[in-house]
Amino acid sequence: MNNPFLKLSQRLGHTFTDQSLVELALTHRSKGVQNNERLEFLGDSILSLVISEDLYQRFPEAKEGKLSRLRARIVKGKTLAEVAKEFELGDFLLLGSGELKSGGHKRDSILADAVEALIGAIYLDAGIDVVRERVLAWFASRLDNLSLEDPIKDPKTQLQEIQQAAGSRLPKYEVLSVDGPTNEQVFTVTCFIPEIDAPVEAEGSSRRNAEQTAAAVVLKQLQSDEESA
Repeated sequence: MNNPFLKLSQRLGHTFTDQSLVELALTHRSKGVQNNERLEFLGDSILSLVISEDLYQRFPEAKEGKLSRLRARIVKGKTLAEVAKEFELGDFLLLGSGELKSGGHKRDSILADAVEALIGAIYLDAGIDVVRERVLAWFASRLDNLSLEDPIKDPKTQLQEIQQAAGSRLPKYEVLSVDGPTNEQVFTVTCFIPEIDAPVEAEGSSRRNAEQTAAAVVLKQLQSDEESA
């Protein structure tokens, strides 16, 4: 019998004993009640565990805060979507008609969720040792490129790079007011990008601080919109 997921199994490095698991992992909620949301929930926890364990062993001198930031860099939606695209996962997604028409097979949030669902499916199909091996193989190059000396980019830099990567307009900052005596000035600025409904307003003890705060708020809005998409 022809297995439509054989090519994907080869790319993942795992052949499912229970084929219904891989099919469920690739089924978006737009397809119906039986979808990958529960597997996604499971896979998210497993991914966090496996990456946390690897970072704990890889960086024995790192403090908790640094380990958390490194983990966030690996398990964030953008990184998961990149992994999905490397597997050409979009070709195998099972979507409802609406998502098919709107290009859901290319949407980062859907791709990222499917990767987590596949991790959950592999765990149920073969256990923790196999899924750990697969996850570490998928993320090997990214893990190997991590360094404790890596700079954590400030919000303004992160936002600018996101906009550049998307081919969108760069953030626009505007000073609304400067209040208070010279040594206690409060700067009020706005930050705007086309992807949000209205400019974000923020305050700071300097123009730079206010702009950084505004950029951080915009980043959170973008992340929230991506997760709810």
